[in-house]
Amino acid sequence: MIYLETSRLQLRDWEETDLEPFSRLNADEKVMRYFPKTLSIEETNVFYKSIISEFKECGFGLYAIEAKENKEFIGFIGFHRATFEADFTPCIEIAWRLKKEAWGKGYATEGATACLHYGFKELGFNDIYSFTADVNQPSKNVMIKIGMKFIKTFNHPKVKKDSLLRKHVLFHINQK
Repeated sequence: MIYLETSRLQLRDWEETDLEPFSRLNADEKVMRYFPKTLSIEETNVFYKSIISEFKECGFGLYAIEAKENKEFIGFIGFHRATFEADFTPCIEIAWRLKKEAWGKGYATEGATACLHYGFKELGFNDIYSFTADVNQPSKNVMIKIGMKFIKTFNHPKVKKDSLLRKHVLFHINQK
């Protein structure tokens, strides 16, 4: 099923054929540089199953992204229920991860903007959050471009205390 379309992207259900490129995406050190580690094939399979499970439970999730020009899987953009312990959770998070060949083309901004509209108008969300490691300037730029506002910095409880990635930024947008 296609949930959303933009001029260049389809945000759709996941397919079994996405697993192989999804595994490559999660194993890419450049793509995962703002995450604690790359993911193995087994870890990607667990992640994939959790995405499918969230769709079944909630009716939303992290949508597979396909470039219309070549029907190629380029990553995901969508929503996730963030439940780790923090003063702003549980919450709905908007997130994205694209393969490096898709960077710098505005796909994250284009897809995330469409997701925000869908989340507010179709899914009935009132508030949507996003967060990333403070050093992840590309994702912070997307958050700003899609109209999110910086709220604060926080130490992510699931990131090791001595990691440069522990300090995170929190952004928020609400339905207008």
